[in-house]
Amino acid sequence: MHPSLSVVVCTHNPRGDYFARTLAALEAQTLPHDLWEMLVVDNVSTPSLADRLPTSRPEHLRMVVEENLGLTQARLRGIAETRGEMIVFVDDDNVLAPDYLEQTLAIAAAFPLLGAWGGTIAPEFEIEPPQWMLVYRCCLALRQVTKDEWSCYKETPERAPYGAGLCVRRVVAKAYRHALAQNPTRTALDRKGISLASAGDTDLALTACDIGLGYGLFARLSITHLIPKERLTLPYFERLLRGVSASGTILRHIRHPITGRDPQSRLEEMLKRYRRWRMAPTQRRLEQAMDLGREDAYRALGI
Repeated sequence: MHPSLSVVVCTHNPRGDYFARTLAALEAQTLPHDLWEMLVVDNVSTPSLADRLPTSRPEHLRMVVEENLGLTQARLRGIAETRGEMIVFVDDDNVLAPDYLEQTLAIAAAFPLLGAWGGTIAPEFEIEPPQWMLVYRCCLALRQVTKDEWSCYKETPERAPYGAGLCVRRVVAKAYRHALAQNPTRTALDRKGISLASAGDTDLALTACDIGLGYGLFARLSITHLIPKERLTLPYFERLLRGVSASGTILRHIRHPITGRDPQSRLEEMLKRYRRWRMAPTQRRLEQAMDLGREDAYRALGI
């Protein structure tokens, strides 16, 4: 008998105390264990994750090693290795609310025309975040969902679910795997080693639209995202925004191919320079990082 739902935890050199909390939250789910399976995909952790799994790990946890580095490769391995008609992707610093999996199956039954969805992602910061960071908090995959909403418009994916706790139907996951096989460029849209590319989850969610389904956000789904102090520094955010900007630009060009760069009038360029001149130094550095990301994308695309 196939499980109704599969949890895929993709991890690469996880922080031990955070990963232990991720597994503990999964073990505490209200959904009976006979209805779901749990797979940990160790993406070339050093040392191997098998040697340092928490002693209190869930009994029904299964682990595989994916030797091809990259979050997309780990997700594809998770899709191939699991059987549930619903797949929930969990990062190694996510703490799911106790009823997350139960609510996921309830949403799947109530909204058959949706192929992908997520919910609130609330932060737990190791230290107090700097004020300048709050403007860019969405780049840490943080989101407060106060009402249910859904869409089938892939041209405006700002409200598409993030990768943390992303729920997808297997039919969407299979279509995504096929699409990546047809266009391998899309495998570079997410984290790989030191790269902070961050558009692979959007690409996966929008695949629901590609096959005639929609995506949504639900207030009843909640995750806590554990954020270490190292991710609250200016150098990290410069790297992050550069990666987000580059991968987002590549995703737009893959899904809506054009021959040139994103158009910008002379007036728009002048206004941007004026706004940049008035910015505080920290914000100016972050905005410049996003410009560099777009340039990275254009070079990668050859335009």
